[in-house]
Amino acid sequence: MSARKRSSESPRIVNRRARHDYHILESVEAGVALRGCEVKSLRRGQASLAESFARVEDGELFLYGMYIAPYQEGSYNNPPPRRPRKLLLHRGQIDRLATKVSGTGYTLVPLRLYFKRGLAKVELALVRGKRLYDKREAIKKREAEREIRRATKRRGTEPA
Repeated sequence: MSARKRSSESPRIVNRRARHDYHILESVEAGVALRGCEVKSLRRGQASLAESFARVEDGELFLYGMYIAPYQEGSYNNPPPRRPRKLLLHRGQIDRLATKVSGTGYTLVPLRLYFKRGLAKVELALVRGKRLYDKREAIKKREAEREIRRATKRRGTEPA
């Protein structure tokens, strides 16, 4: 066994609230411009995507509100934990997302942050906010499916 972690074992930071609070319309993978100490903190899994969002400004895409804990062994030169971070996408992708976000009710939210071939990537989703009744319906549906699985498990027949 090698001393290095496999890419599947690398820390993944997931935004669990996003799937609960929003309807996900489409998603895209973007690179994240980071500094050295931030990468080390991410590899330790010391980050949070809660309350973060992306915005297009002057033809560039930035991620706001993402928290990356300061690296303990870093120096006084550590970057601020909640600084805006530039997201790396092709110009056409940024323009397409900018036109969709300019529509009412749409926003860009990160779903997860992970490493792919040594590079930090974020899965960015175009989302529309859920209403309260949508959230209630999702909860009812999930509980109904759970009850069905329990009932079929008692009978000894598992649904396909």
